[in-house]
Amino acid sequence: MLAQRAAQQTLRRLVASRPTLVSQMVSRNFAAPMAVKGSSIQYRPVVTQNMTPKDSYDILVAQRKNRPTSPHLTIYKPQITWILSSLTRITGSVLSGGFYIFGSLYLVAPLLGLNMSSASMAAAFGAWPVVAKLATKLLVAFPFTFHSINGIRHLVWDMGRTFKNETVIKTGWTVLGLSTVSALFLALLL
Repeated sequence: MLAQRAAQQTLRRLVASRPTLVSQMVSRNFAAPMAVKGSSIQYRPVVTQNMTPKDSYDILVAQRKNRPTSPHLTIYKPQITWILSSLTRITGSVLSGGFYIFGSLYLVAPLLGLNMSSASMAAAFGAWPVVAKLATKLLVAFPFTFHSINGIRHLVWDMGRTFKNETVIKTGWTVLGLSTVSALFLALLL
């Protein structure tokens, strides 16, 4: 294999250094089949066109329309592992985004004339109906408990433990159950 490549490279350099008609004919008809048994050098004629950037972009758009679309998630059977992985990323984004928004609002509240003191927020929350309070507490508690418990699960994985398929699935369902129970406990307790 190495000898064939060396022979091909040598012939290509020969043709490139002396592009006369004789050397091309010799390398195409005689030398290539002799040097590389059973194969020859391929020649592909190249034709270029002068195009405007808009025309080339239009061709690119037309080619992209002919490409097949990736089936993405629709062809896969939902599994607890990738559902919890997605949910961990979503809850992390929700928690960090919520903290940033609340923190920014708390800092600019005096400039906007809003009263964001703890007493006023507690009084406003206390005036809500019980169902709204419970739903709000669950919406805040579940992402926090799930992300925390699943983070512990990932730290255990980083130590190289419980990393077999059966245990990954069992710990996934355990994390989901513990997160739900602890979120309900926090929402009903406080």
